[in-house]
Amino acid sequence: MVSDDRYTFIRYELADGRARITLNRPDKRNALNEELLTELHDALWEADEDNRVRCVILTGAGPDFSSGYDLQRYDRPVALQVEHRRGRAKFDDDAWHQERLQRLRMALFDMHKPVIAQVQGRCLAGGTDLALLCDMIICADDASFGFPPARSQGSLPSNMWLYMVGPQWAKRLLLTGDLIGGRDASTIGLVLKSVPADQLEAEVEALADRLALIDADLLSANKRIVNIGLELMGARTLQRLAAEMDARGHLAESRTAFNRTVLEEGLKEAVKQRDGPFGTGRVEL
Repeated sequence: MVSDDRYTFIRYELADGRARITLNRPDKRNALNEELLTELHDALWEADEDNRVRCVILTGAGPDFSSGYDLQRYDRPVALQVEHRRGRAKFDDDAWHQERLQRLRMALFDMHKPVIAQVQGRCLAGGTDLALLCDMIICADDASFGFPPARSQGSLPSNMWLYMVGPQWAKRLLLTGDLIGGRDASTIGLVLKSVPADQLEAEVEALADRLALIDADLLSANKRIVNIGLELMGARTLQRLAAEMDARGHLAESRTAFNRTVLEEGLKEAVKQRDGPFGTGRVEL
């Protein structure tokens, strides 16, 4: 296995016809910041160009795939314009930043080679933005998927849920921010397959072994025709609209209240107040 030490927030390893990219902030439950997303974007395109690679496996270090976006920036006031650079206080500036980050994530959808998401533990908020842009998701039975920030902080800046589970389940999960476990996620089609946690890596590797038998040009052709079908159903346009709609969601009073609680009482308390009324916050089929 060839490892790459150029990256700080991800690990990049190459072996047996696959590139394994690991979100590598386990102390932060692999919370996503701009630096991590930039490194992920660059590594994905590197793998796509490498003729030794047939597929990419995307996973997270430690017990969780990703807990979502790094919320540490909430502990300071919304940035205003500085000199000639955009801040975040105005609607258009916020939408511009959301779209810029979305372009980093969309590498998963746009690259030619298939990506398998290997999901353990929490796959929340921004974690779902990454996983659902992958071509296939295999998860542990005890994994959890959901977007709790939709309860108060905004809408989803990327949204492939509709195409995975249809309108009713998309609304059920996103309007409440409730979580769904790995087995149930498999039942409704949010993921390809759910397996016991101790079998997860072997299951993903077995699928990658099969992909490694196929000519990279054929993998590309077949991935792209499916994704073009999704585009014809509006998937790419919806992602662009989702980023702009999230900026609109940031204007909600509940978002202002969440930010205020973070500044006055801390992030932990703000999240507690957001999620407390929902109890376990889990959907049971």
